[in-house]
Amino acid sequence: MKIAYVLNTYPQPSQSFIRREIQALERRGITVVRLAMRATDQALVDPGDQAEAAQCHYVLAAGAARLVFALLACGLRAPLSGWRAFLLAMRLGRAQSKRLRHLIYLLEAAYVTRVTARVGCAHLHAHFGTNATTVALLANALGAPGYSFTTHGPEEFDAPHALSLGEKVDRARFAVAISSFGRSQLSRWAAYGAWPRIKIVHCGIEPARFSAPAPVPEGPLRLVAIGRFVEQKGLMVLIQALALAVRAVPDIHVSLVGDGEMRADLETAIKAHGLYENVTLTGWLSEAGVRTALVESHALVLPSFAEGLPMVVMEAMASGRPVLATYVAGTPELVVPDETGWMVPAGDAQALADLMVEVAALPRTQFEEMGQKARSRVLERHDIDREAEKLAQHFADAIAENTE
Repeated sequence: MKIAYVLNTYPQPSQSFIRREIQALERRGITVVRLAMRATDQALVDPGDQAEAAQCHYVLAAGAARLVFALLACGLRAPLSGWRAFLLAMRLGRAQSKRLRHLIYLLEAAYVTRVTARVGCAHLHAHFGTNATTVALLANALGAPGYSFTTHGPEEFDAPHALSLGEKVDRARFAVAISSFGRSQLSRWAAYGAWPRIKIVHCGIEPARFSAPAPVPEGPLRLVAIGRFVEQKGLMVLIQALALAVRAVPDIHVSLVGDGEMRADLETAIKAHGLYENVTLTGWLSEAGVRTALVESHALVLPSFAEGLPMVVMEAMASGRPVLATYVAGTPELVVPDETGWMVPAGDAQALADLMVEVAALPRTQFEEMGQKARSRVLERHDIDREAEKLAQHFADAIAENTE
């Protein structure tokens, strides 16, 4: 089986879950052709990401002339399909008032169509229901094989109509959600007849990379937050909560692992609240560095306003660390209150501060007991090889159904 993965900017430091999925499929003997629109402008510090970038075929790097030639070639080969694909691109672009951008997506789709025909791909799969799925949809309209796509949230769920998310599900061979919450959201916009084709395939971890949990550290409460520094992650609320919590427990420490557009705002807030000694900003770390940060902490803190089903929660739980999280999206499907972690309402700095003070008083044995339960739960639900087996079967079924 040969599958083309259609991706936007790939690989990126925050998307190691895609790499793990691809590699798990390859361990099952599936050939995966990586068709990314562009390379990231972020530094890739993880060797796995660096190796993955070397295997990518970057569509926009082919240049405008080759993309235009690809579209002309598709139009000459099948004029009616080419015209219908053009009209489809313009209609999808009208929904976002971005027709020029969708013309570029059509050029990218034509190039993808040519490449997949040349190498013999039987199916296209995209990640995120945004522009990568638009390219896969348009490539299919131009004559490429059928497509599927994985939605993660929250971006897709913030603008379902502008992204034509329902139509993307309706036209797909199947669609994937990474949680029950995600499936419920796709069901809101897809035709009822498409519901059986909405599958749940979790993002996964590689259990072998998570050996028996290290002992919980001695000393004051150490929390770690991991992810992009963007609004949806709720990190400003975390800083507000920490400023409240240190009034009662002055030695709580939080490490912020990641980077992004809100770094300057976070640094300003840390300075304003006098939290220099309570917060460390590490920047992006490799996967090994993230695991070390988790091992050195008592728990993960995830103060997000919106999520899909966070990989960092899975990694923390696999490392034997409980999670302080908010009641959003798919997170409650993993974090069981007072069993594998704790939960508070999103955006409530006082509730998070109170929880931090409460957790700071717990004995190490309670962290370890909860960490063991967390580890068992995530290993049972999110083994990447088991999840890749599900996805591979969906690919095989879709291909077989469309070749009968």
